[in-house]
Amino acid sequence: MAEAPARTGTGDVDAASSVPAPGLGRRALGLLVALVLLAIVVAGSVLVGSQTLSISAVWEALVSAEDTQPHFIVHELRIPRTAVGLVVGVALGTAGALIQALTRNPLADPGILGVNAGAAFFVALGVAVFGVSSISGYVWFAFAGALVVTVAVYVIGSAGRGGADPVQLTLAGVALGAVLSGIVTAMVLLDSQTFNQMRNWNAGSIVSRDWDVLLPVLPFLIVGLLLAIVAAGALNAIALGDDLARSLGANVTRTRVLVIVAVTLLAGGATAVAGPIGFVGLMVPHIARWIVGPDQRWILAYTLVLAPTLVLAADILGRVVIRPGEFPVGIVTAFVGAPVLIFLVRRKKASGL
Repeated sequence: MAEAPARTGTGDVDAASSVPAPGLGRRALGLLVALVLLAIVVAGSVLVGSQTLSISAVWEALVSAEDTQPHFIVHELRIPRTAVGLVVGVALGTAGALIQALTRNPLADPGILGVNAGAAFFVALGVAVFGVSSISGYVWFAFAGALVVTVAVYVIGSAGRGGADPVQLTLAGVALGAVLSGIVTAMVLLDSQTFNQMRNWNAGSIVSRDWDVLLPVLPFLIVGLLLAIVAAGALNAIALGDDLARSLGANVTRTRVLVIVAVTLLAGGATAVAGPIGFVGLMVPHIARWIVGPDQRWILAYTLVLAPTLVLAADILGRVVIRPGEFPVGIVTAFVGAPVLIFLVRRKKASGL
């Protein structure tokens, strides 16, 4: 009698593994195309803004040291904003890919599992209670909130004999995120000063973010990214289940610790810089998985390129739709991400883990 198909933590047959993965050449070619697309979006982020500048004016501002208005706009506003979008996109996308692989839940991301809400709650607490007003203060509260909620969701979702159940993890994350988001809303409504400081940040925005905001957080994000790269190989084994992963020689406990620390650094740091931006960590790993199959190393490589592409494209769209005003990037990703989430819920086996 033939053996039954192997099952993942979701209880479904791993649909992704049943589809032949693309060859190395196709994966490499696809990654090259993604890099070209990212370069185009980066150029667009420098060229396009709420204030119209011609291509020649932007080029002149880039190569000239003259103190002109286009030079100020390009060097002091658009280039730092583009760099922030790149870094935040990489951080959120990588955090989402790690959480999906660790929990074996294709619908997991830092937003759905409450990580962003935890970081936002602790930042609001720092602003309202401790009077924190600088990024150097925000970052520690964001890290603490991301860590507390990540651990809490994992503990709640792991309760019982079955270990870390994907459905329980998702429900725990959604519940904690809703509670914390409600508390943040109450805090900012009751305290006008907190509201003024939190309004733009809480919408998820990279407007007016410059090097002074990015550089203090950058070392933590680099460490989180390095930890993600170290853990990527073992996540392939963990996707098969803890018992099989151990039989294949993977150190499950070590990998979980690495992933939790990496997600804390990446999601906490990105939230400290730009506020809670949702759906990036949900959508991009799915797109990568559709392209390259279930290999977490390739998923991570594609996510590193596609996630900042999505963030910058959403930011560009937010600049032009209500020009001269702007939509925060978090609102644009929410408009795009909500239909994608509905699609994934209805056809979750298409990229099952």
